[in-house]
Amino acid sequence: MNWIAIGSINAGLSIIMGAFGAHALKSILSENSLEVFHTAAQYHGMHALGLILMGLYFLYTQTEFTYPAILLLMGIILFSGSLYALAITGITWLGAITPIGGISFILGWISFSYLVWKNS
Repeated sequence: MNWIAIGSINAGLSIIMGAFGAHALKSILSENSLEVFHTAAQYHGMHALGLILMGLYFLYTQTEFTYPAILLLMGIILFSGSLYALAITGITWLGAITPIGGISFILGWISFSYLVWKNS
């Protein structure tokens, strides 16, 4: 998979979502919901950059083990996605999905550090 392209697409999407929250949703959502939306966009962007970093590493080392990148992508979908949806809809049970995404982020970074350590 081309993780650099996937990361770049997600970086662009995080900017779109951040701008959407800051401008289009500013007069619609409560301050708390806007904060939740902002957190989603922030983590989305950070981990999009992480996908680009991992893609560069996989390209440089010719590593086929892409499990860490899959975990980061799952984290973006579950963590940021659930927070985007929670902020917009107010459906509180969506907040129960968010920690699963957070765990996915953590496992992605831990498995990436293990991979780098093992290959250095």
